[in-house]
Amino acid sequence: MKFFFLSSHAHYALDPEAIRVSGGAELQVALLSKELAALGHKVVIAGGDTGQQDERVFDGVMTRNAGRFHTGGLLDTLLALPKVITLLAKYRPDHVAVLGWTAWLYILGLLRPLFGYKLVFICGLDTEVDGSFGRSHGRKGRLFERGVAKSDFRFAMSEYQRKLFCKLNLSCGFYRNLILPRRKARMADKDIDLLWVGRCQRIKRPLLFLDLVEQLPEARCEMICPREDRVLWEEVATRAATLTNLTFHERVPYHEIQEHYDRAWFLVSTSEAEGFPNVMIQAAQGGAGILSLDLDPDGLIGAFKAGFCANGDFDLLVEKTRCLLENPKEASQMGRGAAEMLREWLDNKKNTQAFLEGLR
Repeated sequence: MKFFFLSSHAHYALDPEAIRVSGGAELQVALLSKELAALGHKVVIAGGDTGQQDERVFDGVMTRNAGRFHTGGLLDTLLALPKVITLLAKYRPDHVAVLGWTAWLYILGLLRPLFGYKLVFICGLDTEVDGSFGRSHGRKGRLFERGVAKSDFRFAMSEYQRKLFCKLNLSCGFYRNLILPRRKARMADKDIDLLWVGRCQRIKRPLLFLDLVEQLPEARCEMICPREDRVLWEEVATRAATLTNLTFHERVPYHEIQEHYDRAWFLVSTSEAEGFPNVMIQAAQGGAGILSLDLDPDGLIGAFKAGFCANGDFDLLVEKTRCLLENPKEASQMGRGAAEMLREWLDNKKNTQAFLEGLR
């Protein structure tokens, strides 16, 4: 089969020399593309124009420059449209896939009769399918929701998302996130108590992590927060600079980031909505427990004793974190639970096959 992924920066996750970073959705597109190419499928990733070299091939995946469609601006969209159409005409894919929300899903639905492909939507965030996106994101959100409804195939990444699709009377397949393979064995010492990783978005609530760091001055903390929401990022970076027990990074390349998870006792999640977060997967790879303010995807953290979910109670999160930092034996047990969760539930080959079966 021939696959065409529209994804802003997934090409950077494929490039071992790239220093630019992007988010979890783009990483998942890159990983899925590599697995599909390894199985003999033809795969193209159409990425946003950020000055990258065009027509580079990584692990059998062709990467193409599709213009500045990723900015969301009307002019950039109009200028990118002919480029996207040209690529669709050149590669004639069987399936065109999008992971996560974008109004381009609706546009790709309109283009579908011209090229005869099947449109595939893979859910990234729970909020993309809880019926609220059109209200919270205006016209673009409503176009996106129409695109979801009109897609030929839809995929959930958790049982919770599958239930949300069902409430909308939309069918869906199911597969779990893929794992970024380790480049070397884990050897790092655990010299970070609390680690937070995520793009600077309000939905991820990075300031709450700074609140936690402030209340635990004895903890060794680290934050990796690539700039996205510029106003929020300036607030986060300015405040982070005042916390003596926090090391702050604006970005860390994909090929270096696993070492930070390896060094951490715990990953902290303050997001109010996710799917199955990549950060939790990579934390589990590093033997780090997971401390979550709100999210426990499909109850796996609790089921595997891989960490702790405070169910939205910030004071409880502070109290439990303080207790765990004083009890290294329990912290180690949670790290082992996270690693067990990874072994039992997340397997790249199995989950890629689940994706392909969902298309049948």
